Amino acid sequence: MERIEQIYIDGAFVTPHGDEWFNLFNPATEEVIGQVRLADAEDARRAIAAAKRALPAFSRTTRAERLAMLERMRAAVAAREDELLEAVIKEYGAPSSRSRWMARHAHQVIGEVAEVLARYDFERQAGTARVVMQPLGVAGLITPWNNDAGFICGKLATALAAGCTAVLKPSEMSAIQTRIITQALHEAGLPPGVFNIVTGRGDVVGAEISASPDVAKISFTGSTVVGKTILRTGAETLKRVTLELGGKSPMVVLDDADFTTAVPLAVQAGFMNSGQACIAGTRILVPASRQAEFESLLAREVRATKSGDPRDADTAIGPMVSAKQWERVQRYIRLGINEGARLLVGGEGRPEGMKRGWCVKPTVFTDVRNDMTIAREEIFGPVLSLITYRDEDEAVAIANDTLYGLHGYVVSGDPHRGARVAARLEAGRVLVNTLAHEPKAPFGGFKQSGLGRENGPYGLEAYLEPKAVVVAA
Repeated sequence: MERIEQIYIDGAFVTPHGDEWFNLFNPATEEVIGQVRLADAEDARRAIAAAKRALPAFSRTTRAERLAMLERMRAAVAAREDELLEAVIKEYGAPSSRSRWMARHAHQVIGEVAEVLARYDFERQAGTARVVMQPLGVAGLITPWNNDAGFICGKLATALAAGCTAVLKPSEMSAIQTRIITQALHEAGLPPGVFNIVTGRGDVVGAEISASPDVAKISFTGSTVVGKTILRTGAETLKRVTLELGGKSPMVVLDDADFTTAVPLAVQAGFMNSGQACIAGTRILVPASRQAEFESLLAREVRATKSGDPRDADTAIGPMVSAKQWERVQRYIRLGINEGARLLVGGEGRPEGMKRGWCVKPTVFTDVRNDMTIAREEIFGPVLSLITYRDEDEAVAIANDTLYGLHGYVVSGDPHRGARVAARLEAGRVLVNTLAHEPKAPFGGFKQSGLGRENGPYGLEAYLEPKAVVVAA
């Protein structure tokens, strides 16, 4: 059993002031596989102080110096890909269809940030003024458990590219993955204090970072409820805040779509990352005139989708990350039944033959109304809702009738029509006839799916403040 006894502050691995131990589980077996000693508020203050000391020198580094640092980081994380892959499977339960992508994404995202930095114009003319984009200051980066290494590396690389120093609070549930990434980043040889990683609870370490007057910027990925708390706390010191929060994304299948293509796409969009994805397309909108046809194909596709052991090559859906998350998904399945939705596939309990592990039966409800709880709230598991519409206008109205607006999907036999419908959806990103990721495009949400954008120059500018300088002739 692994014991993780150190955090990373001021360029060194140190013993936390905090003395609480947190159990780490293998979600496929429910066995305890490790323990992590959690940082506390005192540790967070030490990390913030280290980042503050490092800021003056680091903020003056050149583009070339930062690019060299990012390349060292990328290479060091890439060298740990196989070790990280094993941790992703064992600690998080990601199946083979997802885990290798996650392990690679951790170093690929650093390279993507470097490409942005290499081309970004930090100075520009505005009339008689010279506008300089300067780093905000110390950045507090708070990351979730559903892609631990990718979020750590992406947020940190962006902050450093801008010239900010950083304090990271990763999820305590992903401590083994965090240890691997921290060791790799240490080997990259960045100046002490430039980045600090303090694993702890959100209501302790996260709260300290959010409230600190020495933190100028917060970037948080997680739930909408926590995001609102961070926003309220950060308002006291007028922090710049980027929030990437929840979603209830629509998958709009238009009446001209080829269902043999649309159904597999809908299943992949809804069940991606075992359903534990903020961008999952969990509301499938289909024309009422073709409901029975779609249901038949969908039921067949979902029944062929295996939920189970992440090490099995045939597994598409791994376990939920924790017992708490498993119980949450079960509760929503019961709610769907109680609200009168018709269970098309799946239901409560573990997949057939499973006695242990936090796996969920791939579940689809049909005859769902958009005002039902399962259509309104983010479940964060492999549970889909099938909703019918009469015409295109009603499809758009249902798709937009949500508190969220992170992502959307459209499937159409006519890509131009699909693009027109996509333009009407209230979402930060809409994919038409594809699930492809574009790292250069902005990522973030409308409405209660968040504030601000990540990725590309849009993400870099979230860590920069424009300063106008006018000099008399």
